[in-house]
Amino acid sequence: MEFLNNLWDFEYTGEVLPDLLSGLVVTVQATGIGYALALTLGLLIAVVRRVPFFGALLHFLMEFIRTTPLVIQLVFVFTLAPPDVSAFTIGVIVLGIHYAAYTAEVYRSGIEGVAKGQWEASRALSLPTSRTWTAIVLPQAIRRVIPALGNYLIAMFKDTPLLFAIGVVELLAMAQQVGSKDFRYVETFTMVGFLFLLVSIPSAIVIRRLEKRYVAV
Repeated sequence: MEFLNNLWDFEYTGEVLPDLLSGLVVTVQATGIGYALALTLGLLIAVVRRVPFFGALLHFLMEFIRTTPLVIQLVFVFTLAPPDVSAFTIGVIVLGIHYAAYTAEVYRSGIEGVAKGQWEASRALSLPTSRTWTAIVLPQAIRRVIPALGNYLIAMFKDTPLLFAIGVVELLAMAQQVGSKDFRYVETFTMVGFLFLLVSIPSAIVIRRLEKRYVAV
């Protein structure tokens, strides 16, 4: 018992837990806003990529974003951004754009998976382009790619500690600050892992249920 008390201080854990939870709130906020941006921008990119000239340009840009490290993108944009723009805002935007490069490919695969007969039937019925996309193509395409989109949500959540590179005090950065005060890192970093699991596991369960409901039918 004495060895356990020396290894893990439960009283200290209780003291630092509120600070860690505040860092978790920042992490969840950055993930939520960034993911909403990634979903919206990714869908727009997937649609525009079907336009010949603009599609080629977007394809090159998305390949560049996917093949460069996220942390370098964060630092680069943070360095060039105006001083009145907060690090959190920059981090969320870069996260959203970075993952939009991936969600765009997911949407594209879903759109290409829609049967050609659906497009032909829409043209035969003289449906407007907007109606074809919103009522026929996108509902089928998005339904197919829900699992992949959900996986990127969890991936983004796990990448938020990289915001530490530009000074955003998210969960991991908060643990670093708290642990450095008393040089106790076992409790703080262990709690970080536990809190990440506490969010990631329920998210994975929800994604699996959505997959069973909307895909496996």
